[in-house]
Amino acid sequence: MQRRKFITVSTVASAVATTALGKSTNLPKAASRQTERTTKGFMVKSGKSRFDETTRIGGTSPNDIKISGKDTDGNLTVFEYFGNEKGGPPLHVHPNQDEVFYVIEGDYLFEVGGQQQTLTAGDTIFLPRNVPHTFAQLTDKGKMIFLFQPSGKMEDYFRALGTLTGKPSAQEGAKIFADHDMNVVGPPLVFK
Repeated sequence: MQRRKFITVSTVASAVATTALGKSTNLPKAASRQTERTTKGFMVKSGKSRFDETTRIGGTSPNDIKISGKDTDGNLTVFEYFGNEKGGPPLHVHPNQDEVFYVIEGDYLFEVGGQQQTLTAGDTIFLPRNVPHTFAQLTDKGKMIFLFQPSGKMEDYFRALGTLTGKPSAQEGAKIFADHDMNVVGPPLVFK
């Protein structure tokens, strides 16, 4: 295994293990605690969400919460995304969250820190906090599992997207990002 890949895999494994043990790393006190934490294991079926709610990105693509920040004292949130259209979000930065994506189906183009990589089924990518990133679904259909560590306001961000009846203007979209502790720093990816 290449050193860079080993370090990335080790970093992701360490973050997940730290979260699973209930320890937080470098979390602001206000962001590290929610109002409740589960004390029992649970299972969430494919196509279902933790709290029987479904948010739809763009009105067509379900984005279900699988593990909520409420379950982990705000340390981790996990989503299952079913992409039903090509494209993706604008280039943006999460000042407080690391992000991990695992592709289950479809092809995706990711840009992280100015470098582009194409991911297919079985591929994983780590997006560190404070690094500009975006992605675009290249195929008509796609499916990913992705997580935020710590949770921050990401569940509410996707709930806000789910209430939109059409595509927001660039200014409206940037405000939704800003309201949920993210900064838009560029346009979405252009792809063929």
